[in-house]
Amino acid sequence: MDIILLERVEKLGSIGDVVTVKDGYARNFLLPNKKALRANEANKKVFEANRAKIESDNEAKRKEAETLSKTVEGKQFVLIRSASNSGQLYGSVTVRDIAEALDTEGVTKSMIVLERPIKALGLFDVKVVLHPEVAVTVEANVARSPEEADLQKDGIDVMSEMFEKDEAGFVEDFDPNAEPGEIAAVDADGEGRDEGSTDDDTTEDEDTSAA
Repeated sequence: MDIILLERVEKLGSIGDVVTVKDGYARNFLLPNKKALRANEANKKVFEANRAKIESDNEAKRKEAETLSKTVEGKQFVLIRSASNSGQLYGSVTVRDIAEALDTEGVTKSMIVLERPIKALGLFDVKVVLHPEVAVTVEANVARSPEEADLQKDGIDVMSEMFEKDEAGFVEDFDPNAEPGEIAAVDADGEGRDEGSTDDDTTEDEDTSAA
């Protein structure tokens, strides 16, 4: 389908450009969202008659978006979520969650662009398109608690820290005198002895020595 763009559309063109797109894309997105008109003779005349106003309105909206971008660009927000010990979320973070967490007037969920669902703990860059010509990046700090969020904000990898602590807490008993395959044992007085030796063996040795 041939259409006339009423605003800049990424990878398609700018205001006034006549481009060809798939029918479904035009009917389901561009036309209902008033981003374009069908490129027939009647609409071409209507567009040219209103071109100056369309371009003026677009410029005003672009300036408003640029002003808003100064307060949004680089903003970090915290999302507290339940997660497994491996850091995987029980669920995922949605565009609605991000819009609500940003809590910035003028930013709607339709402006949030998530290239892939957020399903793990950590810091994630999120694109926010305030205007077809103005986009900013914000940061989602997804953590299990405010304390973990503070650590992540300071650049600490919480999951790596937890793994290192678990590794450091694991100690394996080792007896250098044990035969291969034997496990060191400890008597009540704390002295080590070979697994497989018994109190009867000790008694027998003492009797032989006494004789």
